[in-house]
Amino acid sequence: MSHSDLDVIILAAGKGTRMRSSMPKVLHQLAGRSMLDHVIGTAQTLDPRKVVVVVGHGSEAVKQALADKIVPVEQHEQKGTGHAVTVGMTEIENSACVLVLYGDVPMVSHGTLAQAVAAVADGAVGLVTANFTNPGELGRIVRSADGSISRIVEFKDADPQTRAIGEINSGIMALPGDRLAGWLARITPANKQGEYYLTDVIEMAVAEGVEVRGVVVDDPAEVTGVNDRAQLAQLERIYQSRQAEKLMHSGVSIADPERVDIRGQIEAGEDVFIDINVVFNGTVKLGSGVHIGPGAVITDAEIGDNCVVHPHTVVEGAQLKTGVSVGPFARIRPGSVLEDGVKIGNFVETKKAHMGRDSKASHLAYLGDATIGEECNIGAGAVTCNYDGISKHETEIGNGVFVGTNATLVAPITIEDGAFVAAGSSVTTKIESGDLAVGRAKQRNIKGWTRPDQRKSKDPKDG
Repeated sequence: MSHSDLDVIILAAGKGTRMRSSMPKVLHQLAGRSMLDHVIGTAQTLDPRKVVVVVGHGSEAVKQALADKIVPVEQHEQKGTGHAVTVGMTEIENSACVLVLYGDVPMVSHGTLAQAVAAVADGAVGLVTANFTNPGELGRIVRSADGSISRIVEFKDADPQTRAIGEINSGIMALPGDRLAGWLARITPANKQGEYYLTDVIEMAVAEGVEVRGVVVDDPAEVTGVNDRAQLAQLERIYQSRQAEKLMHSGVSIADPERVDIRGQIEAGEDVFIDINVVFNGTVKLGSGVHIGPGAVITDAEIGDNCVVHPHTVVEGAQLKTGVSVGPFARIRPGSVLEDGVKIGNFVETKKAHMGRDSKASHLAYLGDATIGEECNIGAGAVTCNYDGISKHETEIGNGVFVGTNATLVAPITIEDGAFVAAGSSVTTKIESGDLAVGRAKQRNIKGWTRPDQRKSKDPKDG
């Protein structure tokens, strides 16, 4: 079957009462992305014609989280999964195949969904199932003597014999759209919940001689739904463990795979070392020989070969070239580019700063909206004053410049090659090549000064 004949309906209308949250359940995050975003992302790997998301509780928030090409449709009353799919079908016309997914089942794989869709191409219904040792209150798959699926029984409607079955219904299924429309019209709420069960269509399909092909997954996490924060945390650890395993197979050493979080995409070269409690967000690229110290947070950054990110350093939206050292306790903010051999020390912050080869700011400095040449030294306490309360201004520093301790560089300002800024100076005008700038108030020493804590207060009666 052509992917152009595939439409996807994602059910995302539930409140998620057990999450105990004002935020819709499907917007709670797994590895830095909402559960719904994970489901949509996997669905889109099948190149569907249309993706419809059925929204309900917190519908405005869910709609705002959807990309432009995703179609929301509102289920004003939650009357069960059958009713939700019926609502979703109002946005679908003459589909050859409808794939039903769930916004709170975030780890289903492309391969599993592809198998379910392939069943429809063969004239069958594809139903994703799994075998659980402790199936709890999930719906059970009932099979005939020949092993074929005959029906699904919800837990609350099941007798003890049916509850003893270990194969469960994930709820994920692919169905021929024309037949699905007719089956949905015949569903009745004749059950203990008084709801319209989508699962009823399985028995209807069997009655009409349509094969229900089970797609049995080996990995229970693929079909695990999230009902509360504890279950979400369990899936998070499974997800993170698998991400760490992929990295280690690619040549990365991780001090403790249970204490690293990858909330996005990471690419790494050989002989990378990642210490404990490191968090990666967004898209991160690590070159070979990179060392990431404990507690570092790396977001949307490119870190070149043989760089060292020392403990508790934050790098965001920045590019570190070869052999750069940052931290500990440094903050490298968006737009920063650190060329080969740059050293950023403890309690240094950069923002839109381009530092040339082998320049260094070893401690306690702020470098914002600055272009700094090669082999410069920025002393402790140096600050580029880039904001005047209305606009940001640039600082331009040439090659081989020495900026002394506690210097204040008031932008816009240019400091040419080989210039010096004396410690404690406040600099407001251009410094030409080779010049020394001294911008200090004249020192006065006051003789006979008495410290406040040594002064005796006078008795008013003496006065």
